[in-house]
Amino acid sequence: MPYALRLRDDEAELTARFRSSGRLHAAGLLAEGAAALRDTLLASERWNLVFNRGDQLYELDRPTRDAMGAEKLAQLLGAIHREGRHDFEYVFENIRVPDDAAASSGVPALDAFARFLNSAAFLAFARRLVGCDDIAYADCQATLYRPGHFLNEHDDDVAGKDRVAAYVVNLTQPWRPHWGGQLQFLADDGHVAEAFVPAFNALNLLRVPQRHLVSAVAPMADPATPRLSITGWLRRRRP
Repeated sequence: MPYALRLRDDEAELTARFRSSGRLHAAGLLAEGAAALRDTLLASERWNLVFNRGDQLYELDRPTRDAMGAEKLAQLLGAIHREGRHDFEYVFENIRVPDDAAASSGVPALDAFARFLNSAAFLAFARRLVGCDDIAYADCQATLYRPGHFLNEHDDDVAGKDRVAAYVVNLTQPWRPHWGGQLQFLADDGHVAEAFVPAFNALNLLRVPQRHLVSAVAPMADPATPRLSITGWLRRRRP
């Protein structure tokens, strides 16, 4: 499946915006391939439910969730919500692309997109926007947020990860602001300084470290239109 950057005339504006605030939203990232990638991911059975309890990460594949049943899954989500009132918690679905280039996520279109993110063209584009010539690798995962899913406040700064900036390639269409799921940036006083609403074929970039969160997807959000994106970090080296 081919992926290519759309030719754009606003790169200088985007670069200035990132240098000023450490974040940007760029509409119309891809010239082709976004719709097909969205459709492939939405049809995939490879999605894992990922969540944390303290420092421990948990992943539940589709067969495991089916075996649990709706009632137990609702109880689990309720427990995550209770802990998330005050602690760092998250819950969403994902498909990870292994860092090992010889391994596969199980979704060929997603693997191809990960290779695109590590192509000379995209990495050069990212280096120019971020202003860092050291960017050498983009790790990758697909993420899916359904009603009740969220990612609490954090700053992405993890020792030894060599993260320069986080990226989000939005594949959500359509989305309404009151459905939640916004990428929110926090000011020093705790207020939301800026927020990006999920969109389609758009790129978000944010400098690491920077306090941000994904607000909870509201119960009234359309379950047929989940918040879908490709996310990861631009790093100084491959793990």
